[in-house]
Amino acid sequence: MRTFDFAPLYRSTVGFDRLFSMLDQASVFDGSGSTYPPYNIERTGENAYRITVAVAGFSEPELSIEAKENTLTIKGEKKTKANDEKAGEVLYQGIAARAFERVFQLAEHVEVRGAALENGLLHVDLVREVPEAMKPRQIAIGNGKAKVIDAKAA
Repeated sequence: MRTFDFAPLYRSTVGFDRLFSMLDQASVFDGSGSTYPPYNIERTGENAYRITVAVAGFSEPELSIEAKENTLTIKGEKKTKANDEKAGEVLYQGIAARAFERVFQLAEHVEVRGAALENGLLHVDLVREVPEAMKPRQIAIGNGKAKVIDAKAA
């Protein structure tokens, strides 16, 4: 069984602890023992992430991506081919073509920016955007009167 240690990521990120905890839980086999399709999660910037799912053999119409609240769901379902006269008889099928559903729990304020399918890999780009009201502000120490310095000016 393959296990991943997300501990180094806990040290380098703030606010994504919940995300990595849920990924730890998701990496454990579910009841069916399925790890299909394989995926990668990478950090592409300070507040940017990318989920890459290996979807060899699937075309764009056979894939669906849904973002709802703090959940990202990626589904794939192969369309059955009707009696296609051009298709030959398959002697060995090593490329999995079964239906799948992958669910990812997203951290607060994480939004899906886009998705692209290239070379059998589905890339889903994520960005964490903290609202202005929640960003840190610099507070000046003065002569008894409170003065807030905008974080942009500092």
